[in-house]
Amino acid sequence: MNLFTRPMRLLTAVVLEETSDSVVKALLQLGVMDFVHLNRLDPAQMEKLSSRPSAISRTMLEDLRLRVEALLRQGHLPLPSAENLDVRRLEKPDMESYRTTLDTLTASLLSIKEAQKQNNQILMGIEEIRRYIDEEKGEYLDLRVGTIEGKSQSDLASKIASYGGLLEPLGESGKLISLTLRRDIGQVDPLLEKFGWTESSDPALQQQAVGIIRTRLERERQKALEGRVESERAADAIIAKERDTLFAIWGNLRLNELSDQIKGYFSYTHNTTLFSGWVPADQAEAVRAAIMEASGGQCVIEWTEAGEVNRAEVPVAIASPKALKPFQNMVNNYATPEYGTVNPTIFVMIAYLTMFGLMFGDLGQGLVLVLAGLLFSRSYKKNPLKPDGMITRNVANLLVYLGLSSMVFGVLFGSTFGLELFPALWFPFEAVVAGHAPASSLISDVYGILGLTIKFGIIIIYAGLLINWVNLGRKRDWLTLLLDKNGIVGGVLFAVGLYMGFGFVKSGYHTFPSQSWIAPTVIVCLVGLFLRPFIHAFIEAKESGEKPAIGALLMDGVMEWLVDVLEIFTGYLSNTLSFMRVAGLGIAHASLMESFRQLSGLVDGFGGVVIFILGNLLVIVLEGLSSGIQSLRLNYYEFFSRYFTGKGVAYSPVGLTTSSRTRS
Repeated sequence: MNLFTRPMRLLTAVVLEETSDSVVKALLQLGVMDFVHLNRLDPAQMEKLSSRPSAISRTMLEDLRLRVEALLRQGHLPLPSAENLDVRRLEKPDMESYRTTLDTLTASLLSIKEAQKQNNQILMGIEEIRRYIDEEKGEYLDLRVGTIEGKSQSDLASKIASYGGLLEPLGESGKLISLTLRRDIGQVDPLLEKFGWTESSDPALQQQAVGIIRTRLERERQKALEGRVESERAADAIIAKERDTLFAIWGNLRLNELSDQIKGYFSYTHNTTLFSGWVPADQAEAVRAAIMEASGGQCVIEWTEAGEVNRAEVPVAIASPKALKPFQNMVNNYATPEYGTVNPTIFVMIAYLTMFGLMFGDLGQGLVLVLAGLLFSRSYKKNPLKPDGMITRNVANLLVYLGLSSMVFGVLFGSTFGLELFPALWFPFEAVVAGHAPASSLISDVYGILGLTIKFGIIIIYAGLLINWVNLGRKRDWLTLLLDKNGIVGGVLFAVGLYMGFGFVKSGYHTFPSQSWIAPTVIVCLVGLFLRPFIHAFIEAKESGEKPAIGALLMDGVMEWLVDVLEIFTGYLSNTLSFMRVAGLGIAHASLMESFRQLSGLVDGFGGVVIFILGNLLVIVLEGLSSGIQSLRLNYYEFFSRYFTGKGVAYSPVGLTTSSRTRS
């Protein structure tokens, strides 16, 4: 894992137009170049270049590919992936032939779709009637027993079926049972009258009819279900037969999409092709060799180091192990770090898991989270086509980490499902909250827990400041490093504030420390903060040769200084105290477990066990969710705010594994 973002190099190449297709295949196979438009050339040079319209619209390619994917989904087949792509098979797509193949396959499925539709409609009607019977909602049904004269029973049955109803013989009595929904009575009454329906008012027959209808409904339901399954199997068989053809069409369409995406960045002269893009520095030689081989050595390649380009234009590639993907996603969801700065993933993982463990430390409940995470992950692996539910793939992986963190802190706190089954290695959290901690405990009351989380918050804030100082040093922004509120001056003022705060607490909340160095240190730092905008303006004026307006500069400088001072003296305090929520949720967790333990003790036998189990489940769901959210919040607002600017541009190479969504 790289501690910093990956070093990048900008490639600009010229190849003969006749070899450009081979070069596209080589670059597509490597899949490491983040292409950029050629906008760094002189305007006079740009006038000599031109673009080439695509022979086939990328939208047409994508639409046809999506049709293939829809058919594969209908046939319950896994969608092709990058593993199915081979650049050696890239060829000009025969769009008309592809459409004909897909149209023919779609037409062969139409009759099956119609049968599926009919079965589904029948099934929905049967389920509605069954529900009304089971729930004894007879007011929604129209059940009749009677006879018809001189008409075909099968004709009446088919007409009643068109309304979603049933016509069934009543044993050997010669009578018929008619069951429809009462909302259709306006159409059913004239129909029965037309067939000479004579109603029977015998209550016994009505009761007998209900039992017969239940049997018929179940029979029809099974028939509809079997019909639906049979239709699905028939559709699956047809699509499976054409699987290889569909995969071949999909592969060529996708390769042409990606090829067209790359060519969209190309510029042309009469007989040459120019292109440019960013690649990780450790891949530069592989890219150069691939272009040389694909072009037969007939090329010119120029490299530009990232330091020669505006930092904001350099794409940011972060290399983190696959195991840390849940925490990398947290970083990505927030923003992209600047190029050349610290990769925050490992620090986010440590801070997040530590916060969660402090709030949710329990060996047994942590084990439940681990098992839940493994269960959901296994379910997704067995069913790759399964869409993400409330517990997404990323959350499932994260649950395993959270469970392990909870188990570790559960051992430190001596807690297993809220029970003290073994001595705590650190301090007994539940016992401290309940007020009966042993005399040997390192922490004996809730104030100690609050103090612990405040100290933890101080460590997190200073970790953020140190990362910021490293980032500023790598950017050579020495002025901000020294005199910014998140620079060394801000860190020193925060340290002075902490020294005075802890000294005030140590004195029993009577006096603040009065050492002679405190006032000069604060004054020097405040003066440095005040001078920063003026020094910055002086440096800019020296570089540009333009003198700023003194009045506006003075006004802006004073306002900026006041805001910075206010943020330092109130922001750092609020950020530090914000970590008390870690203690608050941890205390709430322990209190809830103590409450459920006492409640279960008031009920003897099985009832007490049920209360204890349900209480644990409630705590796992509610407290686990709250702890996860608060850990994320503290990372984003108290940790990231110290060093994370989010001004980076994500590295987005074009290759076989590129997302199917078209990139502009």
